[in-house]
Amino acid sequence: MKPYHSIAIQECGEPLIPIPLTQFSAVLPHPYERLGAPYGDRSPYWLRESVLAALVQAQVNLQSRQPGWTIQIFDAYRPVAVQQFMVDHSFKELAQQQPSDSLTEAERHSLLETVYQFWAPPSLDPMTPPPHSTGAAVDITLMDAEGQSVDMGSPIDEISSRSHPDYFAPDGEQPDPSVHAHRSLLKATLSEVGFQQHPNEWWHFSLGDQLWAWQTKAGQHLVARYGRIL
Repeated sequence: MKPYHSIAIQECGEPLIPIPLTQFSAVLPHPYERLGAPYGDRSPYWLRESVLAALVQAQVNLQSRQPGWTIQIFDAYRPVAVQQFMVDHSFKELAQQQPSDSLTEAERHSLLETVYQFWAPPSLDPMTPPPHSTGAAVDITLMDAEGQSVDMGSPIDEISSRSHPDYFAPDGEQPDPSVHAHRSLLKATLSEVGFQQHPNEWWHFSLGDQLWAWQTKAGQHLVARYGRIL
């Protein structure tokens, strides 16, 4: 259980719709599909209708600050089966980095806990859905006016403290004004249209799911309006 799983869900029934990739940059082919993740007939480039509308506005706001810059979509909707696939994949990658080929039960548990700092548990319980499985979460980065990736300091999905949003802040673990400015621009651009940033991931933003409500509530009685999409 994550802390945000205490938030109630009142599903609003809003449709999941395709992201117009002509308006954004996109990572193609999709990185998880390339690994063999089981999307079936679902697309990773879909979001809830209001979430997509907010993302479109975020890009408008970004371009008012940085003409020609675009939001690059790395990942959006993710079925629970894909969540399970990627948790297993990330665990295997970490296990391969260990000095021993044989892990103790304690070591396996420790590695899995590390994975779950960045990957939500692939729960099938409708009351505890992974954020991406609701269609309300999106993983993004920035592209400059020349179509080049903006330096964000670490790649998306890196399982390390470098992924923490403020890692490169003046009082962070490794201060870097340029990288921190890029991360701050991304956060500001998304925050002003209602998104919340994942506390451990500079690239993950959501709007309307349990994590969003938990971060937004600030003493209010908020509920999530998006639950799991099957």
